[in-house]
Amino acid sequence: MKYQPHDYQNYATQFIIDHPVAAILLQMGLGKSVITLTAIQKLLASREVYRVLVIAPLRVARDTWPAEIQKWDHLRGLTYSVAVGTEAERRAALMLDANIHIINRENVQWLIENSHIPFEYDMIVIDELSSFKSHQSKRFKSLMKQRHRVRRIVGLTGTPSSNGLMDLFAEYKLLDMGKRLGRFITQYRQDFFVPDKYGYDRVYSWKPREGAEQEIYRRIGDITVSMKSTDYLRMPECIMNPYPVVMSVDEQDLYDRMKDDLILHFGPHTVVDAKTAAALCGKLTQMANGAVYSETGGLARIHDHKLDALEEIIEFANGNPVLIAYWYQHDIARILNRIKSVRQLKSSKDIADWNAGRIPVAAIHPASAGHGLNLQAGGNTLVWFGLTWSLELYQQTNARLWRQGQEADTVVIHHIITKDTIDEQIMAALQRKDRTQSALIDAVKAQLGV
Repeated sequence: MKYQPHDYQNYATQFIIDHPVAAILLQMGLGKSVITLTAIQKLLASREVYRVLVIAPLRVARDTWPAEIQKWDHLRGLTYSVAVGTEAERRAALMLDANIHIINRENVQWLIENSHIPFEYDMIVIDELSSFKSHQSKRFKSLMKQRHRVRRIVGLTGTPSSNGLMDLFAEYKLLDMGKRLGRFITQYRQDFFVPDKYGYDRVYSWKPREGAEQEIYRRIGDITVSMKSTDYLRMPECIMNPYPVVMSVDEQDLYDRMKDDLILHFGPHTVVDAKTAAALCGKLTQMANGAVYSETGGLARIHDHKLDALEEIIEFANGNPVLIAYWYQHDIARILNRIKSVRQLKSSKDIADWNAGRIPVAAIHPASAGHGLNLQAGGNTLVWFGLTWSLELYQQTNARLWRQGQEADTVVIHHIITKDTIDEQIMAALQRKDRTQSALIDAVKAQLGV
């Protein structure tokens, strides 16, 4: 296929070429892979680089990057190998003489510390820079050991600060080795944050100092370009629709007892126990969805209100395809038991059948619905049966339908929310985080003269 780039794509490609260290904050659907591959092709042609390592989520490494290289005429000269699978398969792929080696992020530590293969790359592309937001993760520490040997690095993401500005420290340290936001997390916290929530002997969360956001954006602005889909593409209207359900008095009493006492005796033999705040959060989220795992591994049913609401939404869709996002395994088990027409999207064939219109109702887990998965051809209605605290997974899942290539004029995203439960707090938290992330993107957004 002939590549006819938009102006913003030319801009981003040239930015990568002009900046040895580049953070490209591209929202979903803007073509970050072809933008970056075009820059790689030009850098290889000019002998600015000789070998490139692409690090990506597994599905994206295995499917998306090879598909993009094969798709576009101007990239046909690029040679590549995909280092996924067994150790023997990865090793064989990395030993091939290719312009580009593509590896999944889970194997970064193996590549650097255990493979005994020389690290001979002069350019690294990190597809989903947010995968390296933890300065304590093994993949971050391993890659930092080789960072000084690499002349060029590109970080790609649409969600740079999904859990707040603290995420940016590790991401930008990996890019510029601490030049802009500092080399140490303690100094970064001291410079830009103040304690927010305290425990007995530690700080549990931090909040930005007054003016910190603007100063952080200023410091990273010279190597960062950001673009929003809505600025450069004709995007369908996205309607966010809350779909509240209400528990009965007895059901609400069970929920409140769990919240207050951290333990619930449900029937003569079932005990639900939350020993920590995190465990309580999980138990309450499950209960809001309609069921909760007991301490013996059994399932205590609380209510079916979300299942009833889901049936209503599917009925109201009048035969139009519906995609369901679920979180817990008991959620999907109960959904499949209630609605026989639901098919889980697990394999490449499932995804192809969905996009071909052969699946009326599909279900997918947000962790499997992330980066690089295109589902927009199959429908324009998404239902969140159970919410996630992760802004990144939330936005990525929404973007499977609300993205370039969606032929419908409107994408409707329903959120089934159980009133007076933790569902309401999760939804509010997602909205707060989105405001922080949007501020970052707006602060460094490429203007392109518009």
